[in-house]
Amino acid sequence: MKIAVFSAKRYDRQFLTAANATAGHQLRFFDELLCEDTVSLAAGNEAVCIFVNDKADAAVLKALAAGGTRLVALRCTGFNNVDLKAAAELGLKVVRVVTYSPYSVAEHAVALLQAINRKIHRAYNRTRDSNFALDGLMGFDLHGKTVAVVGTGKIGCVFARIMLGFGCRVIGYDKYPSDNFTALGATYAQPGEIGAKADIISLHCPLTPETHHIVNAETLARAKPGALLINTSRGGLVDTEAAIEALKSGQLGGLAIDVYEQEADLFFRDLSSTVITDDVFQRLLSFPNVIVTGHQAFFTEEAITTICETTIASVGEFAAGLPLSNEIKAS
Repeated sequence: MKIAVFSAKRYDRQFLTAANATAGHQLRFFDELLCEDTVSLAAGNEAVCIFVNDKADAAVLKALAAGGTRLVALRCTGFNNVDLKAAAELGLKVVRVVTYSPYSVAEHAVALLQAINRKIHRAYNRTRDSNFALDGLMGFDLHGKTVAVVGTGKIGCVFARIMLGFGCRVIGYDKYPSDNFTALGATYAQPGEIGAKADIISLHCPLTPETHHIVNAETLARAKPGALLINTSRGGLVDTEAAIEALKSGQLGGLAIDVYEQEADLFFRDLSSTVITDDVFQRLLSFPNVIVTGHQAFFTEEAITTICETTIASVGEFAAGLPLSNEIKAS
């Protein structure tokens, strides 16, 4: 099959080409994001392969279908950027990577937590200037602290296991409770318990209409003063402006994020020689107790290998007329 690969970085080309070595599909790589302005690049390709910030709304999907595309293959787990109802109406199949290394994201969340708690980013900059003073770098022991895990799927469970290993008490919230989570020794939070008791809150749930801005002014006001918030899931889970106000007041003790609500215009590109005009993002970066990484939590060799192999396998199933193991349908 002919596959148009959008948002293709060097590593995408490398790992997808390796995964495709025996499959023999024709891969056409484009640096550009998929959107209404670039959708014409996909004309004549039976499949498109897209990533988290590519846009596959009704208008783009209609143009894809008109150009001969029959399959949309997401090389990621989240699918909030795809209009599934429109895809179904147009006869387009949609597949995703249901699972890849949960350790990659969970371990990055732990790295962010350690960095924001122990002020690693500030210490790094100081020592490069030969400043070895410790004032302002004090953190706290993770041992004995209460960690709230919002979203207790595979990634949330791996994160919980690591936190339990530190000697933390782990409580969780999920619309669909998991026996795997409680089997670890964690418990599900009672109403109000996360706000009252959590020293650390880590987000591991998908972005849906129900979870959009699950962290907002109201929930932040109920949080334990000085709590740390970690987000390695989706930017839209956090109302960024509400988080900024909580940082300013001291209600939120620190924020470490790998995702950002308006990241599509920023992440996965080198903007070091340009002026970033996103004032909200710039305000975030001005806080000494904020760490931002550019959506790299998934970025390990193991995870990328699995993502690319799963994507190529899904295309192979479609080409062979087989049931699609990783198909997403409109609910």
